[in-house]
Amino acid sequence: MNEILKQLMHEFERPLQNPVLIFSLLLLIILIAPILVKRIKVPGIIGLIIAGVIVGPHGFNLLAKTDAIRLFSTIGLLYIMFIAGLELDLNDFRKTRHKSIMFGFFTFIIPILIGFPICYNLLGYDFNASFLTASMFATHTLVAYPIVSRLGVAKDEAVAVAVGGTLLTDTAVLLILAIVKGNASPEGLSFDFWMRLIIGLTLFTLIMFLLVPRITRWFFRKLESEKHSHYIFVLSVVFFAAFLAEIAGVEPIIGAFAAGLVLNPLIPHSSALMNRIEYVGNALFIPFFLINVGMLVDMSILFKGYTALIVAGALTAGAIFSKWLAAYVTQLLFKYSPTQRNLITGLSSAHAAATIAIILIGYNLKILDENILNGTIILILITCLFASFITEKAAKKLAVTASTNENGETKSYGREKILLPVANFSNFEKLLDFAILFKDKKSKAPVTMLSVVTNDADAEANIADAQKRIETVKLHASASETKVDFITTIDFNPGNGIARTSREIMANTILLGWPRKKGFIDKLMGEVLEQVLENTDKMVVITNTESVAMNYSGIRLICPPLAELENNFAQWLKKVDKLAAEISVPLTVCSTDLTADAIRKMNDKKGFSANYSFKHMSTFEGLEEIASECSPQEMIILISARPGAVSDTNELDSLPKRMENIFEKNHRIIIIP
Repeated sequence: MNEILKQLMHEFERPLQNPVLIFSLLLLIILIAPILVKRIKVPGIIGLIIAGVIVGPHGFNLLAKTDAIRLFSTIGLLYIMFIAGLELDLNDFRKTRHKSIMFGFFTFIIPILIGFPICYNLLGYDFNASFLTASMFATHTLVAYPIVSRLGVAKDEAVAVAVGGTLLTDTAVLLILAIVKGNASPEGLSFDFWMRLIIGLTLFTLIMFLLVPRITRWFFRKLESEKHSHYIFVLSVVFFAAFLAEIAGVEPIIGAFAAGLVLNPLIPHSSALMNRIEYVGNALFIPFFLINVGMLVDMSILFKGYTALIVAGALTAGAIFSKWLAAYVTQLLFKYSPTQRNLITGLSSAHAAATIAIILIGYNLKILDENILNGTIILILITCLFASFITEKAAKKLAVTASTNENGETKSYGREKILLPVANFSNFEKLLDFAILFKDKKSKAPVTMLSVVTNDADAEANIADAQKRIETVKLHASASETKVDFITTIDFNPGNGIARTSREIMANTILLGWPRKKGFIDKLMGEVLEQVLENTDKMVVITNTESVAMNYSGIRLICPPLAELENNFAQWLKKVDKLAAEISVPLTVCSTDLTADAIRKMNDKKGFSANYSFKHMSTFEGLEEIASECSPQEMIILISARPGAVSDTNELDSLPKRMENIFEKNHRIIIIP
């Protein structure tokens, strides 16, 4: 018994040495710390940093800064920057790029102009320390972005401008970090330094933005069914990019951020792969990094004099005021409302990911002292709280304004229910992945998968077989955290079974798979589709599943003449717009001039997200010309019409078969409103 007690006491000697016990403690902190601080309305990121302070060498000394913790911390830092690049909405940036560039310039230069005198003149730091700390003022992390997303105002132009500014200012600051690091080296900013930096960055850019996307598309296409391999490949790209950046003479975090930007258009935001990336990072790697940041902090410095408190107060006041001033100048220039100004201020005020990275690197290089490090931790706490409060208040005001102007159609659209009939379980994964992409993200309704069994002597055996296959579907659906319901029904005719079930569950979209074999498209159009259209008023979407979601380069939207006169014109246009925004690709509209003008007006009215361009097409005879301009990576969407509708023509009857022949290699979609 004594031996057991001695062994137990030895295992709990501080700092802990047993790797299993250390890992268990870290997981316990990751589990409990965010839950506790959220009860007092403090962001979870702060709870993890505070926990690191408590268990670190300057706290209870439970954990030492071992090589294993440093490794996980480095992975977490790279992961933060990777996700920052991956989650940026590139379509929003393209649409408001001029305003985003201006705001990015203001939110970069104004904080530096304010921060440098504070550090150099007021706090008495040298040039390198002052310039690096001032550049930290310029960074911001979109900690409050989930608030605008939750309140439904993420499509407001002010949000797009703030997000676009993040891309520009963080990239500029990370380049400054490389210059400051070079200036702190023994050789300084010599000619050789600049040549190495320019050549290194040029080669790095060529490899990352030209070579890596091609390799990624090839890999995703060749190993489409190996879902776990996709995640491993993405991680390989991230850490290889970080290594290349280091070879180029800049910090690895620039490489991780660039990897996020490169993979951004190749990984849909609602895909299972994106879910895996965010889940593993937020659950494991990033918390390790935040705990390690807390372990570096020595809070006793705050009680050894007024210096640390003065530094913390000056940094926090300067950071918040400079971001407000940048938002105020942007408001005056683009005539935004005070509420939009406050929204921009809130989104750009929080300092977290890039700020921690810059200060930590500066501290490790001995450019910054412990007062700056501790002051930055306090700055992070206060700015995250300030940003969350200001953003929520402004977003609620915008949400109230939007709901006043919102019509009933938009509200019902947020309750979208998709019915996904499956005749062939061999391709259900791609159909379900597309349904998840196509589904409105505001809708809480599940995707309903339907198997219609013919009412004959083998009906019971076929039902049992369908239910066995459903288990595989459940496993795939869980990977993307999408709720999926399953229905197996008996009917003499598949079309009638689909129509009847769509009415029973009150679905508003029916998603049908495109038959794989040529020649069967006529049968589909003549039987199943005809019965569905005759017996329901639901929007019907027909899609082939040969393409891969990560391989899109654009969307071609083909509209029949007079499509703008249909009652549900806004509904399908909004759906296509959301699809383009989801996969971050430009949208080319092929239509008559009247339809194009109507789409432009609807775009101005609704504030759509996609990057639009227009090509005149008066008749469907121009399909071959469009096909000659398309790459195999483009998605082709045809807007068809129900029999007797305003935009219905005889040409529409033969278009599905023509599309199958003309756009054989493309992902083809037919939408019948």
